[in-house]
Amino acid sequence: MDASVRTPERKLAGDKAQRIIAAMRSSVGARGASGSTFDQVAQEAGVSRGLLHYYFGSKERLLAEVVRHDCDLRLAALEQQLARADSLEAIVDVLVTSLEAFLDQDESDDPALIYEMFSASRHHEEMQTEMAELYRRVREQVGAALREKEHEGIVALRGDAEAVASILFALADGMALQRLSDPGWDSREAFAAGALTARYLLGG
Repeated sequence: MDASVRTPERKLAGDKAQRIIAAMRSSVGARGASGSTFDQVAQEAGVSRGLLHYYFGSKERLLAEVVRHDCDLRLAALEQQLARADSLEAIVDVLVTSLEAFLDQDESDDPALIYEMFSASRHHEEMQTEMAELYRRVREQVGAALREKEHEGIVALRGDAEAVASILFALADGMALQRLSDPGWDSREAFAAGALTARYLLGG
């Protein structure tokens, strides 16, 4: 990839780039990935359409940046909370409350956004590559946090740390998909069963 393609990546900390990312995130939540266009996003971000092309080049690349941005925020918050957890029960509580916050439809369109991105990535190689890298990074970073907790004697993982992280996120993804499909679903018993599974994987 030549330098002209990489240049926008070095400028994404700017206010205009962040407004564009926020506008695309909002558009996907309201219209879906396929229904979101550069024209709509440019108008909502208060910038020219050409600026979107300058920063991102394509809609798929902008969508990938939205996912990366959201993932960075959630992962940083989760790592901070896990770092403060000083018992197995505290770790389980962090995992459960993090999932509950993610699923709170009154506060966020996060679940819908993630699954819109996943659906779009099935048809765009660049997005598929980006989604794969994001999941890989999540497994590595959360696995490292769990490994540190095992080193501290707080947990006794029933498997490789990254494998345990993968299963924990698979549980969360499955719960999110069911809640998204059936907003009226009473998931309390499922959450309780999920917490039991997490305790087992963590050595409880």
